[in-house]
Amino acid sequence: MVHDTNICMRGLAAVLLGLILPVTACSGADAAQGGLPGGEHGPGSGTVSGTAYETAMWLGMGWNLGNQMDAHAGGVASETCWGNPETTQAAFSKLKDAGFSSVRIPVTWLGHIGPAPDYEIEDAWLDRVEEIVGYAEKAGLNAIINIHHDGSESAHWLNIKAAAEDEAANRAIMEQIAAMWTQIALRFRDKGDFLVFEAFNEIHDGGWGWGANRTDGGRQYRCLSQWNQTFVDAVRATGGCNASRYLAVPGYCTNPELTAEYLELPEDSAEDRLLVSVHYYDPNEYTLTAKYSEWGHTASAGACAGDAEEEHVVEIFSMLNSAFVSRGIPVYLGEIGCVNRETPREQAFQRYWFEYVVKAARTYGLAAFVWDNGADGTGNEQHGFIDHATGDFKSESARLAVGAMVKAMTSDEPGYTLETVYENAPAQGELPE
Repeated sequence: MVHDTNICMRGLAAVLLGLILPVTACSGADAAQGGLPGGEHGPGSGTVSGTAYETAMWLGMGWNLGNQMDAHAGGVASETCWGNPETTQAAFSKLKDAGFSSVRIPVTWLGHIGPAPDYEIEDAWLDRVEEIVGYAEKAGLNAIINIHHDGSESAHWLNIKAAAEDEAANRAIMEQIAAMWTQIALRFRDKGDFLVFEAFNEIHDGGWGWGANRTDGGRQYRCLSQWNQTFVDAVRATGGCNASRYLAVPGYCTNPELTAEYLELPEDSAEDRLLVSVHYYDPNEYTLTAKYSEWGHTASAGACAGDAEEEHVVEIFSMLNSAFVSRGIPVYLGEIGCVNRETPREQAFQRYWFEYVVKAARTYGLAAFVWDNGADGTGNEQHGFIDHATGDFKSESARLAVGAMVKAMTSDEPGYTLETVYENAPAQGELPE
């Protein structure tokens, strides 16, 4: 459905663009990204759009440069303010060597945005984003950039709670979305299709999917649909490679169930170039807070969050496949994560979670990006696997976990199935060899 507001935003994007730009060749560095199954060119080559499954496998196993360009303090985004060193070309090259095919580069823009009506983005910040995208391009990695913590829990300008309560606030937010994505898109308009734009991150009102969105008659969902449409229109209006670039839109809070039920895909002038982004951290008392130390059907009594944990993965991913992939709409898990553990047995279950989740993702036609915030240590929110400056593994456990993920996404070994991963879960009550 086309909203009247979106028609206005198309006009605004054109005004911000200010001129008609010629279309340029957009194959770029796509040859470095690898082909589709069967030896076809990648979906960015202009020769084949690829099925939803093939597009997801083109993204493949990805990695998040987390707590880096998305970090912020005192209302200002800063690459190093959450403890990570500046990232480097060497790190991205080693990501490729480790088996990753894509990298997601979350970007927070807070403190680098000028006033209305232009909302001009500071050159130095945009320059650094471009430099890091260049690292991915040189390494032969696909890359995703977005607007990240600007929408964090409706605490900043990208405030869906305010938008749902006040139409004037919603219009002002959409004007800023159009202005910012126009500038970002113009900066990257000549980059090949290895680069994907993701509209936003986890958009919600502070309730993590259990807030007013459950009781407001769908107002927040409708606002997010308008925001996603504004994003698509602004990017497409800049022309060049952006006329056909892959664009990703999130569902509410990137929650898989809410996305499958409520996401309204934007109208798009390009055919089959939209992706859907969701996140997966279930169950969070195991993956995020480390309240529980084990996971799955072989977990010790009392050491896991619940029963039928593998079945839950299959249920969610099968739902996403039915809602989107089977209809020709690619889906990627923009964040999956399971914090680092201390003992060998706990680490074995962490690897099992990663291998089972990623193998299930491939089975149901989903790409997956592991969350890596660079944090050392084990336990609550400790998601560091690879040093963001050097690209070295932070530990032997991290190397093994990454190896399990890469194998699960890429291996075509006969007999290696989701069922065999299940059958090879850590033995109950025993330490791994």
